[in-house]
Amino acid sequence: MPTALKTVVIFSEKKDLAPEQLLRLFHQAPWAKGRTLEDAREMLKHTDVALCAWDGDHLVGFGRVLTDFVYRATIWDVIVDKAYQKQGIGTDLVQRILQHPRLKKVELIWLCTRRPGFYEKLGFSSKEQTGMVWVRSKQSRLE
Repeated sequence: MPTALKTVVIFSEKKDLAPEQLLRLFHQAPWAKGRTLEDAREMLKHTDVALCAWDGDHLVGFGRVLTDFVYRATIWDVIVDKAYQKQGIGTDLVQRILQHPRLKKVELIWLCTRRPGFYEKLGFSSKEQTGMVWVRSKQSRLE
């Protein structure tokens, strides 16, 4: 658990994490409370990119991507342990996804969310009521 001092969080790409660890995070979020251990195991098996945030051996953040690695990708399940929120972990997870070497060619990265404000700060824009898209070419012009 976090202390009064800033927690040192280590990020890694890991699809073979224990689904029990992920389920503990999922059960903290209203949108994922009903997820099961078997479903989490199966989901991880079919995920193309999975990024984790760790405090020691304690999973404190997670985000995943489904993609063809060329044209389209979709970010799913970005979640941070409630005890570790407001430390920039979610922002770091999303930035690491957007800059991931295997996703460098992807032209459009889609995201479905009920919290657009957080993602708009990271360069996403609302294109339709049901989703948001991050356009790599627009971001490149800003650099």
